[in-house]
Amino acid sequence: MSVWEAIVLGLVQGLTEFLPVSSSAHLRIVGELIGSGDPGAAFTAITQIGTETAVLLYFRRDIARICVHWWRAVRGDLGTDWRSRMGAPAGGTPDRDAQMAWFIALGSVPIVVLGLLFQDAIEAPFRNLWLIVLTLTVFALVLDWADRRSSSRRELTDLTPRHAVYFGLAQAMALVPGVSRSGGTITAGRLMGYSREAAARYSFLLAIPAVLGSGLYQLGKSVGSFGEAGTPGVGVTAIATLIAFVVGYVVIIGFLKIVSTYSYRPFVVYRIGLAVVVSLLLLTGVLDPLAGA
Repeated sequence: MSVWEAIVLGLVQGLTEFLPVSSSAHLRIVGELIGSGDPGAAFTAITQIGTETAVLLYFRRDIARICVHWWRAVRGDLGTDWRSRMGAPAGGTPDRDAQMAWFIALGSVPIVVLGLLFQDAIEAPFRNLWLIVLTLTVFALVLDWADRRSSSRRELTDLTPRHAVYFGLAQAMALVPGVSRSGGTITAGRLMGYSREAAARYSFLLAIPAVLGSGLYQLGKSVGSFGEAGTPGVGVTAIATLIAFVVGYVVIIGFLKIVSTYSYRPFVVYRIGLAVVVSLLLLTGVLDPLAGA
């Protein structure tokens, strides 16, 4: 992978990570189109460290408040029984920030478990471009349906353990490129009646442990193999990650403003359009569905 290819892929990662369009699918498609080939699941996970660092920076106050309230609950400030330590003291006012920490932890379990169980499939068969065409299309239609039928009555203060599990299962579906991690969680939120902004904000927070964990895990695995035949070098990976961080931060700001006002229809149309384009490129032989898989 050359420096300019790393720059392009870093831009793609930063632009698409937080939008419901699947960054992993875009890296898979663009990587082959520009001649660098499929950058691979490891490269994708590592560059996501950049975009998740942007999340940490943008939501730093929320994250700090959640962590402080969680620690106070755990150490017994709300009471020494297990309910109090979970942020829900009997007969008292629930500490929503402490509960949020537990909800994020609970919602992170599905993607961790399934990610480990299906690691080999994630790194190879799931990256088949025909499968990506299918997931781009199907989940675009599901997102559109969920967004139109949602009651939008719920906000993040209405989160429950059951909803946290549903959000987590939806996020885990993004292990298949083309589904979109943010798209999956936002779709689940809309189906459960959460407002567009609430679903989007929770999508950002829920991604932190899963995406950072995946990126650091892949980084640790790749330390001794950077630059080997068929793998990107450490320098270009670092460049792509840095660019993804900068671009991702700007995208967060714009995306939250957009979803506060408009529907997800433009993203639905884009996903279907991309699926059509990729299908044509596959049928004409421009793209190889199994390249790098």
